[in-house]
Amino acid sequence: MKRDEIDAGFIKDALPAFLSEAHEQLEGIEQLLLQIENAPTDRELLDALFRCAHTVKGTAGIFGLDAVVAFTHHVETVLDALREGQLQFTPALGTLLLRCNDQIRVLVDSIQDPRVDTAQDSADRVALIAELQGLRQDIPGPDAVSDTNANDASGQAANVPEAPCDCERSWNVYVQFGPDCFRNGTDPLAVVSYVQHMGKVPRIVCDVDAIPLLDALDAESCYLSLDFRLDTCAPRQEIESAFSFVRDDCTLSLIEPGASADHFVKLIDSMPQSPRLGDILVAAGAITPTQLRAALLRQGESAREGTPIPLGQILHVTSGLEPTVVDAALVKQTQQRQPRDAAPGGSLVDDSRLLRVHADRLDAVINLLGELVIAGAGAALLARQTRSSALVEANMQVARLIEEIRNGTLQLRMVPIGDTFARFRRVVRDTAAKLGKDVSLEVVGGDTELDKSMVERIADPLMHLVRNALDHGLESPQVREAAGKPRQGKLTLMAAHESGAVVIRIIDDGQGVRRQRVLERAWERGLVEHGVTPPDEQILSLLFAPGFSTAEQVTDLSGRGVGMDVVRRNIESLRGTVAIRSVEGEGSAIEIRLPLTLAIIDGFLIGVGASRFIFPLETVVEVIESRAAPGKRDARGRTCVELRGRVLPVLDLRALYGLESTPPERVSVVVIQSGSRQYGVIVDTLLGQHQTVIKPMGRMFRSLRGISGSSILGNGEVALIFDVNALGHLAATENTRHELPDPTRRASNSNFPQ
Repeated sequence: MKRDEIDAGFIKDALPAFLSEAHEQLEGIEQLLLQIENAPTDRELLDALFRCAHTVKGTAGIFGLDAVVAFTHHVETVLDALREGQLQFTPALGTLLLRCNDQIRVLVDSIQDPRVDTAQDSADRVALIAELQGLRQDIPGPDAVSDTNANDASGQAANVPEAPCDCERSWNVYVQFGPDCFRNGTDPLAVVSYVQHMGKVPRIVCDVDAIPLLDALDAESCYLSLDFRLDTCAPRQEIESAFSFVRDDCTLSLIEPGASADHFVKLIDSMPQSPRLGDILVAAGAITPTQLRAALLRQGESAREGTPIPLGQILHVTSGLEPTVVDAALVKQTQQRQPRDAAPGGSLVDDSRLLRVHADRLDAVINLLGELVIAGAGAALLARQTRSSALVEANMQVARLIEEIRNGTLQLRMVPIGDTFARFRRVVRDTAAKLGKDVSLEVVGGDTELDKSMVERIADPLMHLVRNALDHGLESPQVREAAGKPRQGKLTLMAAHESGAVVIRIIDDGQGVRRQRVLERAWERGLVEHGVTPPDEQILSLLFAPGFSTAEQVTDLSGRGVGMDVVRRNIESLRGTVAIRSVEGEGSAIEIRLPLTLAIIDGFLIGVGASRFIFPLETVVEVIESRAAPGKRDARGRTCVELRGRVLPVLDLRALYGLESTPPERVSVVVIQSGSRQYGVIVDTLLGQHQTVIKPMGRMFRSLRGISGSSILGNGEVALIFDVNALGHLAATENTRHELPDPTRRASNSNFPQ
């Protein structure tokens, strides 16, 4: 197979990994820029920001994505000036860099679909490059004059005066150019020529050992490594700036003349651990890689002669390295050999223990696990029919193991929702600026875990709710001041685990829902009979009606009445619920309640006649067993019973779904919790807890109200899974809806929202 065919195959196979990595880095850049706005001088954040941009540029160069490399280089230069203190971070600069990050994302996305990159995007990039170059005029050093143009570098070198002899000092310089140097358009020899004009280079050695054999040599890769002495009066910063064109594509080591042993000892102490003595000494600048390689060859020869000589001793003789420097490096090497988890404060995360797995493979495992659960239930049923105690006990053991495997496997798909919340920092920043509002975003419970598939599908509904809160809920600074509020509004994204579900709340301290305005618009549209004032809960639920909007005028953010009904449908498709609480003048809170996973749940199996149904186990509050069937019911099978002094709406499944079976004399009532409301369901038999593999409903049954899915039992029968929220709406009658207490209603609203 030809080399170009091999490279094409490699790129095709590796490109999806690059795209995934690039999007992670770009997301990291966005979040870091938003964090740096609050800490513009934090060197760790600035360094992390530069590394993200450099990673995107470097990996793009491997795949020959010249457009990504060229544009990212302009951004990278400005980021380098920021971390070196040559530029000051301002909100305007942050906005510029966020726009640049958006353009890099467009270039990355265009790899898969060229139509993503439009003519407007290209024009925006040209304008952004002009702004970045305008910033770079204020940056001292070679980057203020040119990019990675080697000809410009050599042209500048001609104007560098030769160093006077009375101030010359001898520097040992080692530079190893990166393999992507040529691909990034850099000529290493032009850089060396520039350095030569800074002084005199009496000695230069090429490291030929770094060049691979001919059959392994890549003609497009750079293998050049040089070790030379530079006699100059230029300071260290000026020498390093000569390599600024290729600083990210080379390894540079400068050994300063006259450096003391104490200098190297302090430097080694501040370095991270390394398993090899020579690497520590080279990284500290005490020796060059060429000197290390020569010393290692000599050490090998002495070992073959039977008289091995310590490496430190050889370096002391050949390079003049002080023994104290060697001792400090040995101490650092010993620290590396200690167990990682022996450090005080707990064990460290070892990146080598992390494994990236494609989501499709994990989904396939989840599907097989579902089939295993069904097969296990069937085997347990057959074991009970045989009445063999040994076989039943063996199947119980298998069932326990299956449950442990289920819990462990489902845990693999759980991801923190904080990553999704973090995306909204940019949304809040840009949208608030566009609306002329001052808003702070607070994230609470970002470590709450949710199934990855649900996290991806909840992102769009959350986006709409956040933008809706910014547009409709939070007031402008002037209006807030007139109302006695702080100028800066507060938007809170909160997540937590509650009763086997995940609850997400979007809370703002804005003006709240103007109920009278909602009612007037509902009367106009005929959603509510004119003059009728429903309860607050029903008024707030009108906001989810299709096409409903209270906006005075249509903007690019809202006013068309499209969104809230889609939000509700999307959330209910995840077997979730959404509700609004609001206090006019104080704020609003939207609560989304979602199941932990969409794959396998713990269910409570019940029977009505010959039919089988399943409730999610976490929604079952209690069971009222063996009582006479409730009395008069309406056409939908709705009635009421008394439960500990309060009215409980009850639903008869036999009447609701028209099940043809004779009702028993005595029935059980299963009490279900749906949000803040409870209701009961009349059932014939209780079949206990059941591991439930959720299967989608067929197209014919998708319109069946109160049902969210199906499952296959061990005997091959199909059981329907209830949507407890939809079933609760069917259970609530007009007369009981007002009588039931609302646990979420506050006696005092002074603390709202919490």
